[in-house]
Amino acid sequence: MSYRFDFSFVPQYWHLFLEGAQTTLLISLAATLGGFALGTLCAVARTRGPRWSRRLVTAYVEVFRNTPLLVQIFLVFFGLASLGLRIDATTAAIAALIINMAAYTSEIVRAGIEATGTGQMEAASALGLRPAQAMALIVLPPALERVWPALASQFVLLMLASSVTSTISVEELTGIANRVQSDTFRPFEVFSIVGGIYLVLSFLLRGALWLAGRLLFPWRWQAA
Repeated sequence: MSYRFDFSFVPQYWHLFLEGAQTTLLISLAATLGGFALGTLCAVARTRGPRWSRRLVTAYVEVFRNTPLLVQIFLVFFGLASLGLRIDATTAAIAALIINMAAYTSEIVRAGIEATGTGQMEAASALGLRPAQAMALIVLPPALERVWPALASQFVLLMLASSVTSTISVEELTGIANRVQSDTFRPFEVFSIVGGIYLVLSFLLRGALWLAGRLLFPWRWQAA
């Protein structure tokens, strides 16, 4: 094996790696917040909504959980453009990630809601709370507490999956890696660095989500 490793290009391109990591985090944050909000609404509609909303959400979840994320990104970016609605690559990437994330989040949150039981809704109704108030104040907090570890893992997976947005020219971390390796002709070194950055981002995100769980559900840790 005569291959010689050469990382001498790193100081020249390091600012690009940092910009790519920043873009990855921003895209992931926007998609996580949007996907969580939409997924929670879908979960509520599927568990407490009328029959038509349950069927609609079920169809949505099955379609987007059983088709590749890359195809969904292409449909949003190229499909909408062919219909006359042109949006920039970053917006298309965030929209596709939100739609995809919401489908998975919906199933996770639905499991938490169904595990809560109907007794609490009946008690809330007896206290005079409206269904929406009961869901927001009584059912969702313990439901989200139960499934928070699963949600946190899904958020991290979303951050890693955002790498496919480079296929529509979004200059997140993987997109920057493709750009740098085409300039330096050092693909092994470039993607080794990017892999390490993704690893660091994953640990940082997991730590942030763990801290968020402690702030959102302090009684969980006090009981433990």
